[in-house]
Amino acid sequence: MAIQKEIWLSSIVGHLFANNSFLSKSFNADEYVNAGRTVHIPNAGAASKVVKGRSSLPASVQRRTDTVLSFDLDEFTTNPILIPYADTVELSYDKRESVLRGDKLALFDTVAKEFILKWSPEKSSQIIKTTGSAVVAHTPAGTGNRKAFVKSDVNAAMVTFNMQDIPQEGRYMLVDANMYAQLLDSLTDREAQAFFAQADVANGVLGKLYSFNFYMRSTAGVYAADGTPKLYGTTPTATDNAAAIAWHDQAVCRALGETQAFEKENDPTFYGDIYSFLVRAGGRPMRSDEKGILAIVQAAKA
Repeated sequence: MAIQKEIWLSSIVGHLFANNSFLSKSFNADEYVNAGRTVHIPNAGAASKVVKGRSSLPASVQRRTDTVLSFDLDEFTTNPILIPYADTVELSYDKRESVLRGDKLALFDTVAKEFILKWSPEKSSQIIKTTGSAVVAHTPAGTGNRKAFVKSDVNAAMVTFNMQDIPQEGRYMLVDANMYAQLLDSLTDREAQAFFAQADVANGVLGKLYSFNFYMRSTAGVYAADGTPKLYGTTPTATDNAAAIAWHDQAVCRALGETQAFEKENDPTFYGDIYSFLVRAGGRPMRSDEKGILAIVQAAKA
């Protein structure tokens, strides 16, 4: 009988994670991550009133009242993981590299979902509803039908930004995989061609429509039925609604520190190496009125 030889690949199939390049399109407050726990954002008060042909002198003198917004920096950590010595000498692939890479990506993916929540507007003036035909709900526990995300919804977002004097340059929109497919289905062939012609795939931008540069990841925003934003995957309910998040890059703030690695090599009690990671992060809308941010939430469809 011939010898039955087993063959092991020298690499391991790793986990898959969403594209989080959208985070770079924001006001960068990374320099403050290690300066304290709370970041403050001053907001200017109302501008002075302009009077034509002033007839009453002396003019009334007023003071401007500014406000301050703030957010806390949170620590995100991975569970310590053991890489036994035997795994480093017996396996055909680099177990250490695979573990460290996977845990760092999982950490960053969790932080990205937190930023989506932090950037999701809460004011009703900054939330619009989808208007397309019926599609099946696709949030984790969602049931029933929702109205599809279509090009007219993007146009409505553009109009809202225009009415709020949001600059044309620097507008972005994040959609999940299902809403992205719904949007493409609503475009004509010529519109789709124009959309893709403005893509910057190397930097994560898939196309441009009605002044918005589009990013897509497997999951994006989620809103409860009462219009409250939720962290994706946390306490999902049947009435949750998927949402696209639109923003101007100076309307949201990001403070994201460098990933810190902790290691204990050659541990005498575990006979191996132990690793874990930590990152400090936080963010929020830059303005108290939340102008420059919109959520396009899927509406329920009877």
